[in-house]
Amino acid sequence: MKNFPGSGLQKWLPLFLLAWLSSAQAGEKEIRQSLQSGFPKIGALEHIIKTPYVGLYEVIINGQLLYTDEQGQYLINGSVIDVKSRNNLSEQRRKQLFTIDFDKLPFDLAVKKVKGSGKHKLVYFTDPNCEYCKRLEKELIKVSDVTLYVFLYPIFDGSDEVVRNVHCAKDPARAWDDWMLKGIAPASASCTTSTEKVLALGKKLQINGTPNLIFSNGAKAEGFISAEDLEKRFTEDGKK
Repeated sequence: MKNFPGSGLQKWLPLFLLAWLSSAQAGEKEIRQSLQSGFPKIGALEHIIKTPYVGLYEVIINGQLLYTDEQGQYLINGSVIDVKSRNNLSEQRRKQLFTIDFDKLPFDLAVKKVKGSGKHKLVYFTDPNCEYCKRLEKELIKVSDVTLYVFLYPIFDGSDEVVRNVHCAKDPARAWDDWMLKGIAPASASCTTSTEKVLALGKKLQINGTPNLIFSNGAKAEGFISAEDLEKRFTEDGKK
């Protein structure tokens, strides 16, 4: 899975704690000032909300759920687990915060492929030069009764041209399959494409790498997924 250069918090956040000087008292304004003062390049603090968990505050930074203390002295990257129920409270909260309204996605920007009845639906962002994306395409051959919305998301070097040629092809779905499954490059062409809109959409949805999947229930999944696991997800979604 490829990530944008400089994307993700892993390059500047350890997996446990980051501390810096601050004497601020509890409160969103003070916590915000403390975090931004201690780490000027921290990015957008999308919200700061007090949790029921022992004085922890929930913070969203660049689409990632983190925690801080009431003084903004520590930044915590991890999950809160309820010891009694063993439920991952952070994971539940992430689903609430980041679930995507599937039906409102701009499907007209995607290359559409229908297999069988097409009763299941799957969106995925993919790059023509991403090896894990090519592996995913081979798995999708084995999946039945699904409508695929393929958002061509060029983030690798040289991918822009391939994406343009696919979009400009007489049959974009076939041109995409030929390239991803057979290595047959689409013919060079020139036309107006939706690439800029797709890139803007990906940024809005925090799509920082490929492949990146969105299921009909709005849940996201990053990276390669096997056909067997995809079928399980479709079955689970159908029961809800």
